[in-house]
Amino acid sequence: MILQPMGSSASHSEDLHFRLKWLMFARVLFTTLLLGSTAIVQLGKSPSPLAPSLLVLYGLITGIFVLSFFYSIMLTRIREVLWLAYLQISIDSVVVSMIIYVTGNFSSIFSFLYLVVIIYSSMLLYRKGSMVIALLCSLQYAALVVSEYNDWISPFVIDEGLTALHSPISQVLYKILITTLACFAVGFLSSFLAEQTRRTRKELWAMEDQVKRVEKMAVIGEMAAGLAHEIKNPLASLTGSIQILKDGIQLDTEHARLMKIVLREADRLSSLVNNFLLFARPPAGKSEIIDLSRAITETVELFDKDDSCREKVSIQKQIASGICIQMDPIHFRQILWNLLLNAAEAIDGSGRIDINLFSAKGRRACMEISDTGCGISTEVIGSIFDPFFTTKQNGTGLGLSIVHSILESYDSHLEVRSRQGTGTTFAVHLKRTDPPTRA
Repeated sequence: MILQPMGSSASHSEDLHFRLKWLMFARVLFTTLLLGSTAIVQLGKSPSPLAPSLLVLYGLITGIFVLSFFYSIMLTRIREVLWLAYLQISIDSVVVSMIIYVTGNFSSIFSFLYLVVIIYSSMLLYRKGSMVIALLCSLQYAALVVSEYNDWISPFVIDEGLTALHSPISQVLYKILITTLACFAVGFLSSFLAEQTRRTRKELWAMEDQVKRVEKMAVIGEMAAGLAHEIKNPLASLTGSIQILKDGIQLDTEHARLMKIVLREADRLSSLVNNFLLFARPPAGKSEIIDLSRAITETVELFDKDDSCREKVSIQKQIASGICIQMDPIHFRQILWNLLLNAAEAIDGSGRIDINLFSAKGRRACMEISDTGCGISTEVIGSIFDPFFTTKQNGTGLGLSIVHSILESYDSHLEVRSRQGTGTTFAVHLKRTDPPTRA
């Protein structure tokens, strides 16, 4: 089971917040080491410690420290940090351009710093952000070189022989092109690796949550299965004895009413115990190949006539054909019925349920049941699969627990995404099998 609150960016925002803290620390450290060492080298070549190039370096170092201070203040006062990340990285690209300008512009050896900025932008902003920053860096570098070539700016030249002003136009354009291609190539590759890392991390977190929940439910199931058996036997004896007394004794109206209440509540308790046994130890069942398209259609036709659905909920189906699984048909029907019932009960008034069946990678099939109901809050969504947890007035809290237990026995799992006020999607990931061969 995988829980993913749809539309909630809390975890991503927290991760970005943490990464921005490290970026600010790394920026200060990098500034101290790189610009400080550059200033020392320039001091060895300059006759005065107040030479223009050194003054610019001093100003850059001071400016970066001041900016880092303001970034740290802003980080503690705002909740949405995405735009702050774009702001910081964009300013970093401008600072890199100033470093390149002050260290020789066309002849500067620090043009590689653009690639550093693009790499950590991909780690924070992923593909879209890294492409934006790659474009920004390319435009800035092109503007610097073209301005020097046209003698619009006069950089602090380290090597007179490598200025753009004294270079052929072909060499200038070649260097701009190479730098631009390098920026976009690094942006694409680093963002690809960052996306892969993020996806792998999400899968590991999901697997960890699933293992913890399976272990928790296994312990609960083992403890409760024996207790349920012990309750079931005397309850059956009690119900049978009361039924015999009811049939063998002439009762007045009031006593007959009380006897019906006892039998009704005993049946309700017996049903609860049976459901709990089904959750704790799902029966093996008779596994066979099921055509999901046909099984879903048949179950939906029955559910359409149920009181919880009739004249209240419309069901839309988008079902791929030719997808088969190996499962007990009764178990599959119970899984789908419970999820449809949950979806219908989440809709206040009229609404819609969408059923989507499609093939997934790794020989898997995915069946999604989406509703237009009230949705599930982030505080509740982590507990909806716990036994006896329910937000319904008359619910037992075992429906989803039973669905989860049955799916686990078939090497399948359940994923839920929800947004309050919009609706919920339950995605059942099933293990596919080949359709039966026809003679």
